Amino acid sequence: MELQILWFVLWAVLWAVYFMLDGFVLGTGMLHIFLGKNDGDRRVIINTIGPVWDGNEVWLITAGGATFAAFPTTYALMFSYLYTALLLLLFALIVRGVSFEFRGKEDSALWKRSWDFAIVVSSFLPALLFGVAFGNIFAGLPMDATGYHGSLIYLLNPYGLLTGILFVLLFLIHGALYLSVKTVGDLSRRAHAMADKLWPALLVVAVAFLGYTKFASRLYDNYFSAPYLLIVPLLAVAALLGIRILTAKGNLLGAFASSCVTILMVVFTGVIGLFPNLIPSNLDPAHSLTIFNSSSSPYTLKIMTLVVAMFLPIVIAYKIWVYRVFRGKVTVEEVLEDKQAY
Repeated sequence: MELQILWFVLWAVLWAVYFMLDGFVLGTGMLHIFLGKNDGDRRVIINTIGPVWDGNEVWLITAGGATFAAFPTTYALMFSYLYTALLLLLFALIVRGVSFEFRGKEDSALWKRSWDFAIVVSSFLPALLFGVAFGNIFAGLPMDATGYHGSLIYLLNPYGLLTGILFVLLFLIHGALYLSVKTVGDLSRRAHAMADKLWPALLVVAVAFLGYTKFASRLYDNYFSAPYLLIVPLLAVAALLGIRILTAKGNLLGAFASSCVTILMVVFTGVIGLFPNLIPSNLDPAHSLTIFNSSSSPYTLKIMTLVVAMFLPIVIAYKIWVYRVFRGKVTVEEVLEDKQAY
């Protein structure tokens, strides 16, 4: 396998794992004032993600770092073309982390309500902006030999917004299922009911996205030329249906696992359709950024491959250990007794 292709696969895996892990954190953040009826509930919700949310960000940093090191031209132009959107995204992620830490610093109701609102907004914006960004990348950006001809308003086109809504709904259900597993009593039941209410909306948006993609992008070209690749979107559909079937049976852990597979397969579906492009041009395909015309030198990719081979197993082992340590349900009593809790 050529090193550019290997790094394209690794790039896709890093983004998919990030969305799978931070997706339930973003969903939990968006839902926490709607599912938490009092301060105790909201503290429980925040503490379900408290031990893991910052660790999940490592996958985002690694995905960005991999883009910078393996495909520096794409990294440079992407951050130039999408500067405002990515800046908003970065600010939102910073505010989300600050909100978790600051919310419990004062007992004032106004103080807590303000940070609760900040958590919701700073969780919603990244989910929407990630979707808008990937939707525009799937459709291609207006770029040619003279550069980029779009703006922030251009990115908010119907296909970009539809992809943004798809990401928001995926993460909302992912977060609701995570909460239903990690909490007990009424809070767990409310989270389960929320996942059930949101699932039909996700199904409608997913069908609309698949239909619109045929006209707004060239993602299906690779599937038409190699039909065996259709196994990936079919797995995404099967996993999406699996969420509904498993929640109906009360198997919430299984439904959450199915939600993880749905997010992974949705990301892989888009990335396979992009190949070999990283950012296609919708003005002239000759000016698309591909894994071949924007990659680092073979020597750099070879060194990076050796580093990944050494450290990726360590990172995966560490993440498994962290989730094992913090497994189990979070209760109000546990949060009130723990002076270090959020």
